[in-house]
Parts: sequence; C-alpha cells; structure tokens
Amino acid sequence: MNVLIIGSGGREHALAWKLRQSEYAERIYVAPGNAGTAQVATNIDIATTDFEVLAKFADDYDIMMVVVGQEAALVAGIHDYFKKLEYLRHVLVVGPCKDGAQLEGSKDFSKQFMQKFNIPTARYATFTEATYTEAISYLQDHRYPVVLKADGLAAGKGVVIAQNFEEASDQLNGMLHLRRFGEAGSKVVIEEFLDGIEVSVFILTDGKEYVLLPEAKDYKRIGEADTGLNTGGMGAISPVPFADAIFMQKVEERIIKPTLQGLQTDKISYTGFLFIGLIKVNDEPYVIEYNVRLGDPETEAILPRIKTDLFELFRALHDGELSRFKLDIDPRTAATIMLVAGGYPGDFEKGDVISGLDEPGDVLAFHAGTAQNEKGQIMSNGGRVMALTALGDTLPEALVKATAAAEKITWRNRYYRKDIGFDLK
Repeated sequence: MNVLIIGSGGREHALAWKLRQSEYAERIYVAPGNAGTAQVATNIDIATTDFEVLAKFADDYDIMMVVVGQEAALVAGIHDYFKKLEYLRHVLVVGPCKDGAQLEGSKDFSKQFMQKFNIPTARYATFTEATYTEAISYLQDHRYPVVLKADGLAAGKGVVIAQNFEEASDQLNGMLHLRRFGEAGSKVVIEEFLDGIEVSVFILTDGKEYVLLPEAKDYKRIGEADTGLNTGGMGAISPVPFADAIFMQKVEERIIKPTLQGLQTDKISYTGFLFIGLIKVNDEPYVIEYNVRLGDPETEAILPRIKTDLFELFRALHDGELSRFKLDIDPRTAATIMLVAGGYPGDFEKGDVISGLDEPGDVLAFHAGTAQNEKGQIMSNGGRVMALTALGDTLPEALVKATAAAEKITWRNRYYRKDIGFDLK
C-alpha cells in the first residue's frame, strides 16, 4: 500500500522511518519533507495546505493512506477535502476533520469544550480587541503569575507566562493590538497559572475506542533550567517516571474517556492522534491544551519505543479494531535532544553545512529543518534542525549517548540544551 505523509519536520521523518519498517508500506511519500525524509521515503514538493494538488497526487499515485503530521493542514480541513472527493473517499486519512481539529485550532473552543464536559483544566476568560478594556481590568484583579495564550496556531510560541500586571498588559497589547502572532492572536485566552510538572499523553482514536501510546515529557524553553523564550521543543524523555499507573488511570478516567464522550455528544468526528498536554498538580492531572496530531519532539522519543508495526496500528484504526489492539513497548528510556540554529527562536540562520552526520553511532538522527544542496551536502534549513534520540536501560545512559552524538554533529553556531531530563533524574 502506498502512503503519503504530510509535513516537513522531525515528526514526519520519524513517522516515515517507522512506516518504512513495515512490510505493508510499499511506497512512502512525504510532502514536502526534508533531507532526512528523503533517506527513507520520496519527497514531493507540494505545500501542506495545497489540497487540490495533494489530492491529485494521491489519485495519480494510488495513495491508500494519508498520515497528517502537521496541524495547519488539519485545521484548514484536509480530511474534509479528501472526504468530499468521491474518488478519494476510500483513502484512510489519519487526522481529524475540521470540526475535531478545532481542539487545537482554537484554544477558546477547546477551553469551552473542557468546561462543558467537566474535564479538569485551569480557570480562564477569553478576550478580543473589542473587549481590551475588560481584559485589562481582568488582569488587574488576577493573581500572578498568569498565562496568556494566542487563540490560534502559533507554532508552539503563542503562550506567555507573565509574572506581574505590567508584563501581562504589555503582552496583551502585543497580541491584540500589535498582532504579534498575526491572526492567531486576534483572540487571547487568559488563564490561571498551574504550578506543577508537565507530561504529554497521546492516543490514537476513532472517536470512540483508543490505543494509549507511550507518554513523554518535552522541554519548551530555549535556555537551560527551563529559562528564556518558548520554542517548538528542545528535547523529550519517554517514559516519564512520575506518570505511574495510578496517575495514568486518573488521566484515562477523568480526561481521555470524558473527552471522547464529549466528541460523541457534540457529534464531532475524529479519526487520528490526540495529544493531550497535561500538568500534574499535587498528583492530579489537568489539561493544558489539546493538539490534534503527534507532538514534536515527543514523536522522536515515543516512536522508537513502539515495537509494533505502525502500519498495522493504522489499519486497526481503519477497521474499527482499536479496542482489541495491543502495543508492544520497549521498556528502555528514550532521550531526545534537539539541535537548533543560532538565534532560534528569534531570527535564525539557514544554509550552513552540517558535519558529523556519519558519526552518531546507534543514536537516531531525525531531521527537522534540513535541506540538501547541489553538492549533496545536508544544510540547516530551519530553527529546529535535528532531533537526536538514544535508547538506554536508564535515563542517564540514554542522555549520555544522545549528548555524545550532539557533540559530534555540528555547524556554525548550532546550539542544544545540555540539561534535558534534568528534573527527572
């Protein structure tokens, strides 16, 4: 069967790498892909939201499965587009329709959804430019720190934790008046700050049944000891020691099952991954956000731990057999370290030749922002450039291996955090 993966990051490289191991995946295409996906699949130069061209390609190349890695395509309705074309209705699209994608596409929508179905989350209020004065009054009366979130998609960077009123009002002005995050910030969700430790939980679901995937913990801040600006993710660890059986039972009973029941009650169709960003507060789980695809860099940490054929998991999704599907999980720890370009997450550099790619040993190198030049050399082509994943019997062992590989793979001004997993040792 021919498979098309939508996206161009480390997540999509990991998906292509994993699907390549299946005897059932004949040809794997990635649109648009990167220099890493080109090593395990065929890159197709089509934009992730160019649905007309993607649909024609799927028809011309006998695509039977589309795995949507990138959220913008889902929020824009790629699944709906394929469903409306009679000649593509047989294609399994792994990713929700537009109504389900609102869970990530609008933080206000997702907060309303959680409130409606009694899913534990932080208290909040939503404001627009028209209600800016009310928002300022709300901030004046709020306890600090406080969290401000751009309502729409902002590449993982639309969240600010403000320590005082002056900082919060400045950020609110930047979002609503100065359009710091463009249209994504035309609404701002202001919510209480929850003090705890975060964990990412993933399921594959048909909207009723689900398979629970390995959990992970990612690290968003650019600086060590979780300081500095938010990024798309600087590294990840899986499994997460504090997400024990008792905690995960609470997650399933209080969050996963009510979420799926809410989707059914509101008649929201959902076929694909659901990523639940959680925070553990005094041993209790609260939802920070929903994402409607796998996380990045969490994917690069969890897929190497899944021994099961990923294609067979997707086939179980298609056949309505998720409730009977059992994953085989590697008990070892995966540690992922992200190598990023100088200047990221601000203005960053591109086009630098990467050296040392033949030296990572048994560490997996998932390309995130890379391209190949006319000489066949791999170059940096994004802010987050490469995710290095190592497996070890212990977390320290995995981190030593991943860090050793990070030292060998270099380019001008490349940077990585040396303290990934520091809070879990």
